[in-house]
Amino acid sequence: MREAAVSRRSFYEHFATKADCLVALYRTASEQALAVLANAVDPLQPWETQVEHAVAAYLGFLAADPALLRMLFVEILGLGLTGLAVRRETNLRIASFIRAAAMSDETPLMSERLAMTVVGGINELILQAVEQGLQQDLRELVAPSTQLIFAVARDGVRRIAAEG
Repeated sequence: MREAAVSRRSFYEHFATKADCLVALYRTASEQALAVLANAVDPLQPWETQVEHAVAAYLGFLAADPALLRMLFVEILGLGLTGLAVRRETNLRIASFIRAAAMSDETPLMSERLAMTVVGGINELILQAVEQGLQQDLRELVAPSTQLIFAVARDGVRRIAAEG
């Protein structure tokens, strides 16, 4: 509370607990990250370009504020099931975004589960960077992250072709 220059009384007028504050911060920061993803998409570009731009913008957003990054990927988990639930909420939205971006003639190239698997893989890369103190180097994760998305989506293209 000292860092925010807010009195204890003012803080507790807005939040019942510190955990409630952390959840509110997580949701606000997640909305900002999702807006960065959405703003990076140019529907006139091929889906691969859209995905690459979105991933680069997202990782750039996260790298810009190491304290926020740590809160989004580490501290939120300290809240137990509450933190896990709010994190899962955001991960589902990111998975939906990836799924919507990777489309072929209005057909999603990956299932909801595969999209969530991709999000989980990218999150693990980000967590590893945080653990190793490499938050400023998140942009180096653009290539492996997009390669993962492309591999899963291209498998979807093959599956659609085989079914059609």
